[in-house]
Amino acid sequence: MFQKSICVYCGSRPGADPEYMLAAQAMGRGLADKNWRLVYGAGDVGLMGAVARAAQDAGAVTFGVIPEHLVKWEVGKTDLTQYIVTETMHERKKVMFMNCDAVVVLPGGAGSLDELFEVLTWRQLGLHEKPVILLNTNGYWDPLIQLLNHVVASGFADKTLLDYFVSVPDAASALEALTTSLT
Repeated sequence: MFQKSICVYCGSRPGADPEYMLAAQAMGRGLADKNWRLVYGAGDVGLMGAVARAAQDAGAVTFGVIPEHLVKWEVGKTDLTQYIVTETMHERKKVMFMNCDAVVVLPGGAGSLDELFEVLTWRQLGLHEKPVILLNTNGYWDPLIQLLNHVVASGFADKTLLDYFVSVPDAASALEALTTSLT
């Protein structure tokens, strides 16, 4: 059995920097090394596919959740330990989040931002206290962190918003942060 479950949000594309793919693979292997279950969007493309394949190859338990309308687009990865097809995106996000102990966000696009902002909003509203880690490969999330500081400085959020996530430079640091926060 798995010790903890880590939800990984990330791009369904590989991104322009090859380091993003390497970070996804390192994250997948690292989850397996810790005997943690991967919870993710069940796609077999982009960074999503890379993290899942690396986790599987290293022996991790995998839990994927995908909405019906994305099964073909994101190439639903049906060989996971557990593969769930939902009706909607909202249901997908809820199932993923309810089945994890922490969240790691790798580089990604609008979908990854949507997922991140939902968990930050839920934290702001006191609905959870799960750790949220931004895997900031080559400074990918730096503009987002600047924006969040701007939101706080402009009076639209309390400064505690900045405490709801930790930014780390690589998968090893993400795994270390998770180990610290989950014990």
